[in-house]
Amino acid sequence: MSYKNLLETTRKIGKVRIGEFALESGRVITDAELAFEKTGNANGPVILLCHALTGNQYAFGSEEDPGWWRGLIGPDKYIDTNQFQVITFNVLGGCSGSTGPTKTDPETGEPYGKTFPFVTVRDMVRAQRQALGILGVPRLLAVLGGSLGGMQALEWAVQFPYFLEKVFVFAATPYLSDYGVAFNRLALHAIESDPVYKSGNYDSSEELKGLEIARMAGLLTYRQPKLFNERFNREVKVTDDEGKPFFQVDSYLTYQGEKLTKRFNIDSYVSLLYAMNAHDIGDKLGGWERAASQIQAEVHAFGYEGDLLYPPEAIEDFVKHTRFGTYYSIQTDFGHDGFLVEFEKWGPYVKEALRQERRLKYGTY
Repeated sequence: MSYKNLLETTRKIGKVRIGEFALESGRVITDAELAFEKTGNANGPVILLCHALTGNQYAFGSEEDPGWWRGLIGPDKYIDTNQFQVITFNVLGGCSGSTGPTKTDPETGEPYGKTFPFVTVRDMVRAQRQALGILGVPRLLAVLGGSLGGMQALEWAVQFPYFLEKVFVFAATPYLSDYGVAFNRLALHAIESDPVYKSGNYDSSEELKGLEIARMAGLLTYRQPKLFNERFNREVKVTDDEGKPFFQVDSYLTYQGEKLTKRFNIDSYVSLLYAMNAHDIGDKLGGWERAASQIQAEVHAFGYEGDLLYPPEAIEDFVKHTRFGTYYSIQTDFGHDGFLVEFEKWGPYVKEALRQERRLKYGTY
């Protein structure tokens, strides 16, 4: 079978209707559904991938529009779709087909918008568990995710300890640090202070400057200063009549901010930021250390050099509290974004860990 034919015959996208779903807050979503992508060997062990803040279910994608982890998954790649069946959901609260702020509230007949209820990372994972049951998946070989996706992977390991054999956590910690919450507060303040957003009557054609600023602030935490300095090298794009320079890095940040407003819903962005802020695997379980010690799955946790939001040392400390954990230190100039690039640096570890029988010892790489 050719590579092209393999893609055509195995990739499926769709939605799973969960129905009535009770949130941790006590609120109930009456008709919840999750959008998904499924690809790979339909008879192989199932691997679940979890996406980051502005991601979606299209981890693999298509020939015309490759997914965000296409460098990691595919035929004969680190996650070999000839061997494994790979599933990704758009999170509850997202804006790529799953129930979230863009969907219609049955009680009002209008989109939820700002009224969408508070959703936790734990809620997202419980919804995915229900969706997998409906899809007929009895067990997972592994769950993988980075950043917000890594938070989901951690919750999978804590909440459903016997449903999965291995968990891979990239650039994520058992709870979001105060430093991470602080950066999210900067983003949330920019959005919630935006007069267009506060009006509540905005549409996609309006300029949501708050979201643009939030995206710019986020980008400054995703990569290391070295990359900005080497890429832009203080190059000036244009100078106005008074001699004030507008640098290439100015242009880059402005473009990225505007780009996000065209593809991502602002209410979903707010909802997911609050979910990240609240995340703590030890909540109601006696602390994160105790929760980590109860994980039954084999843990593979990756720290990326220079990650401001999820420090490698915190990830390594988490692994030391697990029963079956391995920590991988990845040297990179990309910082937090390391889990989205340079697959050749860390993909081989994923491939080898998936290949091996369950490990029972703690070690470091």
